[in-house]
Amino acid sequence: MTICPLEIQHAVEICNWIYEPPYDVYHWPTWEQMQKDEIEFGDPVLRAQQYIAIVDDSSRLIGFAQLFPMTGVTRLGLGLHPDLCSRGLGPSFAKLIALEARRRMPQHEIDLEVLAWNTRAVRAYGQAGFRITDTYARPSQNGYAECHCMVFEPIQS
Repeated sequence: MTICPLEIQHAVEICNWIYEPPYDVYHWPTWEQMQKDEIEFGDPVLRAQQYIAIVDDSSRLIGFAQLFPMTGVTRLGLGLHPDLCSRGLGPSFAKLIALEARRRMPQHEIDLEVLAWNTRAVRAYGQAGFRITDTYARPSQNGYAECHCMVFEPIQS
């Protein structure tokens, strides 16, 4: 897996990803809508500053991440290609991104939010070195949803 800038062709592909229920909450609007509204990676400045693509040895898109800067924290948003979910790639994918965030901002805590019901993601993040530090309700597409905040605390070897 290799990290590279998130290019427009990656963004278009991500907007076309289809996740099976209940993971369909992770669908993005169309690329045209993202550009029109200049939201998330549809905003070229935000895409360049905060988004990265993760590709395989053949330069095929595996997933993406947002490295969102906060005061003293870099919050990660991760997306793995739907065809690759539940195939054991999650822990190494999440750890690669967390280590990249740590490399870019070594003084920052690295964390992420995950929907509490998403046990496969919680498990993958735990295997990657993240630990649940808080659980709370936050607004979502369907009202409030319970989320875990998980902080990257890899075991030192």
